[in-house]
Amino acid sequence: MNISYKGQITFSQFINEHSQVITPLPEWAQVDKTLIEYYKLMVIARQFDNKAIALQRTGQLGTYASSSGCEAIDVVTASLMSKEDVLVPYYRNHVMQMIRGMKLSDILLYWGGDERGNSTAAQAEDLPNCVPIATQCLHACGIASAIKIRDQQRATVCMLGDGATSKGDFPEALNVAGVWQLPVVFIINNNQWAISVPRSLQSIAPTLAQKALGAGIRGEQVDGNDVVALHQSVEQALQRARDGKGPTVIEAVSYRLSDHTTADDATRYRPPEALKSGWEKEPIKRLRDYLHAQGWWQENNETEWLQQATQQIQEAVDEYLETPPQPVSSIFDYLYADLPAQLSKQRDIAVSRSQNQGQQQNHKEAQS
Repeated sequence: MNISYKGQITFSQFINEHSQVITPLPEWAQVDKTLIEYYKLMVIARQFDNKAIALQRTGQLGTYASSSGCEAIDVVTASLMSKEDVLVPYYRNHVMQMIRGMKLSDILLYWGGDERGNSTAAQAEDLPNCVPIATQCLHACGIASAIKIRDQQRATVCMLGDGATSKGDFPEALNVAGVWQLPVVFIINNNQWAISVPRSLQSIAPTLAQKALGAGIRGEQVDGNDVVALHQSVEQALQRARDGKGPTVIEAVSYRLSDHTTADDATRYRPPEALKSGWEKEPIKRLRDYLHAQGWWQENNETEWLQQATQQIQEAVDEYLETPPQPVSSIFDYLYADLPAQLSKQRDIAVSRSQNQGQQQNHKEAQS
């Protein structure tokens, strides 16, 4: 009997959960600059996350999807992307959008229910948030197809969660990416939970990255809490895409330290010991302890940076809360090039009532 195909999935890790170097570091990681920048961005991501959840809990923000636990994946990937590359995010990539140029206040605006925050000039050709699961994978292939047809040296980066790999859109996207050799990098944030469904029920396969093999493309697994391993893997995949060498699937193994969203209660399905283990492996403390051990980051650096991050985030919150809401007419204004007569009448009624309510409110305020 002959073997028709034999493949393997590699796992990359340089700094383990104890902040110990277990694989010789590449040259760039033997100096402090990049590692400190990664750490500072991850701290902003975590602080922003905490603030957004606090805003939601006090009724000042809508349902919010936390990024706690996946900061390393997003920070490293966004930092390595060029301005010309295209980001195709899902709903948990806030810090990537920030690094790519979006204002934190606009990110809050979107989660506050205002779609203006999901379509800003700073996004350039990056796609807006994708809430439906896995549909963005095929969108990424469409963009990558255009890049290849135009013979451009650019990469498309498609972000997704482990649950998305169980949707039909994902293998369809992998198939077309492989057949057409598209310049796209699929990065799976395997945070172990698709809402209440654990990774063990998503797929019986030992890795999610091996799904790439069925499409004939490159797949690998990396410690998603290790910025060095992520940097090496993502940088190589992006360069391959830009050089016309085809797509890559990267499974970044992490752990969701939060509820799925603020509408979820993970204590109903997630064992506390699993969460404890997740916190022991999380990326921010891991890198901070390593930087401390190297003498590259001290307590005064930490205090100073936390103050700066807090101020930056608070300024964004203030800008978000002070943003006037859109007029009621906006409900109708972006549906049709020419508004049908029936909707035009409804628009006039809505605008008239809104104006009357505004006048009544002004009158009450004047009397008080």
